Amino acid sequence: MIRLVVYLLVLSLVAFGIAWLADRPGSVVIDWQGWQIETSILVAASALLALLAATILLWTLVRLIVRSPDIIAFSWRARRRNRGWSAVTRGLVAVGSGDAIGARRAANDAERFLGREPLAQLLAAQAAQLSGDAAGAEAAFREMTQTPATRLLGLRGLHVEARRRGDATAALLAADEAARHEPGLAWAADAVIEARCLAGDFAGALAVLEREAAHGGLERATHRRRRAVLLAAQAQALELSEPATARERALEATRLAPTLVPAADIAGRLLGAAGDARKAAKILETAYASTPHPDLADTYLHLRPGDSSRERLKRIRTLTSRMPAHPESAMVLARAAIDAQEFDVARTALAPLLGDPTQRACLLMAELEAGESGDVGKAREWTARAVRAQRDPAWVADGVVAEAWGPVSPVTGKLDAFEWKLPPGVATTPMLENEAERVKAAIAAAIEARPEPVAPVVDLTPDEPSPSLAPDSEARDLPAKETPVEIEPSRPVSIPVAKPAPAAPAAAPVVAMPHLPDDPGPEGPFADEAGSRPRPPFGV
Repeated sequence: MIRLVVYLLVLSLVAFGIAWLADRPGSVVIDWQGWQIETSILVAASALLALLAATILLWTLVRLIVRSPDIIAFSWRARRRNRGWSAVTRGLVAVGSGDAIGARRAANDAERFLGREPLAQLLAAQAAQLSGDAAGAEAAFREMTQTPATRLLGLRGLHVEARRRGDATAALLAADEAARHEPGLAWAADAVIEARCLAGDFAGALAVLEREAAHGGLERATHRRRRAVLLAAQAQALELSEPATARERALEATRLAPTLVPAADIAGRLLGAAGDARKAAKILETAYASTPHPDLADTYLHLRPGDSSRERLKRIRTLTSRMPAHPESAMVLARAAIDAQEFDVARTALAPLLGDPTQRACLLMAELEAGESGDVGKAREWTARAVRAQRDPAWVADGVVAEAWGPVSPVTGKLDAFEWKLPPGVATTPMLENEAERVKAAIAAAIEARPEPVAPVVDLTPDEPSPSLAPDSEARDLPAKETPVEIEPSRPVSIPVAKPAPAAPAAAPVVAMPHLPDDPGPEGPFADEAGSRPRPPFGV
């Protein structure tokens, strides 16, 4: 639209100029070397414009003739480049569709027409990867590292190839070099951080993280979370050797990510050991309100080691009030109540969970039955229910269930991969080991507390001879006498006695260790340790 307006404006100006000259007639006289030319102003102007147009046309023709070799060469190169880009397009489509032969043919065409063009080199590397030629792919990526424009692309390819063949050292070298050239490059920084975390160098991982954040490679929230994870991992590693340093790292981690469970747990333990129970309780309560976790509750219970079990029960009510409807709060409260011998409180806390109990809830009920009334039968019944009960949450990273939290995944090395959630497809979780030991101890204590059985007493009449001393013929003629035998003090029972037999020795009670296999087997989930079926290890 703007072009049309400009064109019309120029045309109007030209028409106005011609009309202005036509309204003002005049003559132009040229006298030069005996030549005399006289004409009107309008004709002279028209002749001047015609001369100017002829000059421009002549110059264009001369320039075209002079530049014709370059134009022809440029046209040839453009044709080759077009064919090369067409080959690149066909190759990328072939790679995406899995056509290894077509990708290799297109890569050869692209290399012939485009030479060292980055996309042509990338196509050659991808075609080699698709056809299984690892050496060819690595050679193509290594050639890319020789050119500044494709150096990072080549290093990325070398890193991927090294990880595919399991060469962690080569993968780390490629990532480290890429991170030096471009500190904000996410994949390179992440690879270096993961490698240093696996090696236990959390200080080096923090340095790489800060350099990546300084070059704009991370968002602010992501940077805070990752720094908190690395600080928590460093505190976890230094907790026993340097508790003061570990406490500082854990506190900084809780400031950056107050809901990070491992950081809050470590900070709570170390602050409690240092005597600052109030600050530790505040940190633990904040984390528990976001993610109710048994480790947080256990640390909260033992902030003051000298407290009695009833004092711990009173304190745990403060923690569970942050998430009163959560199943973890009910189990934590029941655990503290059982330790304090407040069995009614424990039973009331577990009651909402018994409609569809988890494994931990079943084991808590087993311990409650054994501890409150010494009912070993009910305790074993609850333990049997735990075999098929739903699972409890655990630390899971990339499908792997771990006993404890870690900063990186044990499978892929990804930072901050662990999640507290229900693990898929496992029989039990590592946390049940302690509960199973408690149930075993409770059942053993209940069996030991049972009263000793009273031996049967046979009341024989003094004036009659003992059947065991009579001859055989007399013994056959003697009628059986109903003699009361006292089995229990409140239940006298009369049994016929023909011949007294020696009493068999009472068998010692056998305590079955409750464990939770996937398949109880033909002997059930309570096979004795001395039985023929070996007891599988508890856990995942």
